[in-house]
Order: sequence, then C-alpha cells, then structure tokens
Amino acid sequence: MFTYLVELSDQFQIFNVFRYITFRTAAALITALLFVFLFGPRMISSLRSRQGKGQPIREDGPQSHLLTKKGTPTMGGLMILSGVIFSTLLWASPDSHYVWVVLFVTIGFGLIGFYDDYLKVSTSSHKGFSGRLRLGLEAIIAGAACVAFASLGEAGFSTSLTFPFLKDVIWDLGWFFIPFGAFVMVGAGNAVNLTDGLDGLAIVPVMIAAATFGLIAYLSGNAVFADYLQIHYVAGTGELAVLCGALIGAGLGFLWFNAPPAAIFMGDTGSLALGGMLGAISVATKHEIVLAIVGGLFVLEAVSVIIQVASFKLTGKRVFRMAPIHHHFEHLGWTEPQVVIRFWIIAVVLAMVGLASLKLR
Repeated sequence: MFTYLVELSDQFQIFNVFRYITFRTAAALITALLFVFLFGPRMISSLRSRQGKGQPIREDGPQSHLLTKKGTPTMGGLMILSGVIFSTLLWASPDSHYVWVVLFVTIGFGLIGFYDDYLKVSTSSHKGFSGRLRLGLEAIIAGAACVAFASLGEAGFSTSLTFPFLKDVIWDLGWFFIPFGAFVMVGAGNAVNLTDGLDGLAIVPVMIAAATFGLIAYLSGNAVFADYLQIHYVAGTGELAVLCGALIGAGLGFLWFNAPPAAIFMGDTGSLALGGMLGAISVATKHEIVLAIVGGLFVLEAVSVIIQVASFKLTGKRVFRMAPIHHHFEHLGWTEPQVVIRFWIIAVVLAMVGLASLKLR
C-alpha cells in the first residue's frame, strides 16, 4: 500500500525511500512486532475464554508437560498470521505476484491448521482430523502455487532445480516440478508442525530461517547482486524479503508471549502456515535444497518421527525414547530450556551453512 507513495517522490523527495526493499523490510518487521504487541494480549484473553481447558496435552508425553502446560490456550498462530498479513499488505508491493502466491499458501495452510486446532480443542483430544485429508488439502494448495510459480518465471528455468555450491548445475524438472515443489511446501509445513512441541522451540528457528531467506530473496531478486554472487537471478522475488521481515517481527512479538512458561501455544494454525510459507519462498527463489540445510532442525524432527514409526511397525521396537526427537532428549534428562536453547544454536549454525552456499560456488 505504502509503495504507492513513491508516485509523490517527484514533489516530495522523502517519499523516494519507499522504493527501497531494505527500508520496507525493516518497516514491515517493526509494524508486525507492534501489531502483535498491541493486539496479542486481547487475542490471548479471547482464546483462553473460548477454549476453556486449552490445548489437549498428550498423556504419553513427558509427565512434566501435564503439570506445566495444561490449560494453556492454542491457536496462537492467529497472532503471527494477523501481524504478517497486515504488515505485508502495508509494505509489500501489491504488484508482486510472488507475494500473493506465498500469502495464498500461508493462509491456506493456516486455515487447515486452524480447523485441526479447532477439532482438538472442541473434542479435548490431541488428535485432529484425518491425516490423509489434511495432507491432500495441503498438496492441492501447494500444487496450485507451483503452477503459479512456473507461469511467473522464465520458461525452462521456472521449472528447474538449482543446486547449492554448484553455480552451473541446473536440472529442468519439467512437469515434475509441480509435485516436487508441492512436496517441499507440504514437507516444510509438517516438519515445523512436528518441531512445535516446547515453549519457543519452533518460532526462533522459523525466524532464523525467515531472516536467511529474506536475504536470499533480496539477493536473488537483484540482478546486480545475483550476478556478483553467481547465484540465479529470479526477477520479482526481492519483494519476498518484505514478507520475511514481517514474519520476523510477528515472530518476535509472539515469542514475548510464548517464552516459558508460555501464555499461548502456536498450534497447527501457526506451525503449518509458517512452514508452508518458508517452503513456498524457497521454491519461488529456486533454493529448495538450501531450505533443507537452513531448516535442517525441522528435517531432523520429521525424520525422527519417520524412523520411530517405521522401526516400530517393522520390528516392534523404538529407536528413540519418544519422537519427535526433542522429547527424546527430555527423557534423557535435558531440561526444557536446555533442549530449546541447544536446538536454537543448531538452527543458527545451519543457517550459516546455508548462507555460505551463496558465496562458495
């Protein structure tokens, strides 16, 4: 919305600042942060009064959770998404098709997560609706986004897969790009969802990944920087940096209320939406493999669940004391703050490795 003020720059030079993505990214961050700070307490009070017992706690999980987390409201993702959407609409260019497609995925995944949370709260069960149905709906939304991405980019390149650390290796996936991109988005959404099990555990790695991909989007969408770094130029993706800035700001505001002991949980409403957003941005910027590196913590959480389920079905034995893997470390004696902070450190290290791929080619 504010980008329209650029038209006044001929009369008032100060409005020229709205041309710069860097300025609007910082403004989006601050706007989203203030939005969550201002409206967050009201949302928490409203959700607490409506949900009564709050988010159901798994009885087979760590026993301490039944004491410390019982009665805490969920659907805190509404705070994050509201801040992200409001801030993005204010500061991102409405002419950017990439922003609209990523918002489509974010809102779509958020609605699926919201319905899942609603069923859990209304039935007082940690089980939501059918997993197959949920994955199917996510795949439809992600597939539609991939069709849009393929039509927005340059023919041939828009359906290609690029590889980090290798500047000249490009693999045109053709029509297979659509199921591949959809898999990235659906996988990212559910991986973040699995990670969201402890106070602050998911939101900080999400913000770290958002900061990383905000930089990647800005550089990939700038022809000069892309040429200097020898990364692939994707025209129009620079505006996604504004969306990433909004996510960081809203995430910081949410963390204020989600810090232990959490006043609210993100829920599937937030985790599915934020993971889907990161997946969509990685597909748009042609950095899908880099997402697997930067979001390696999310990958680890998802893989631990896959290994646990497969092992139990095939052998009747469990590899981990409990999955996802953050609960395994709790059973080993790590306190919740130890698990959370150590996983944050891992997320920072992985983000640095992912950023190194921009230069080491």
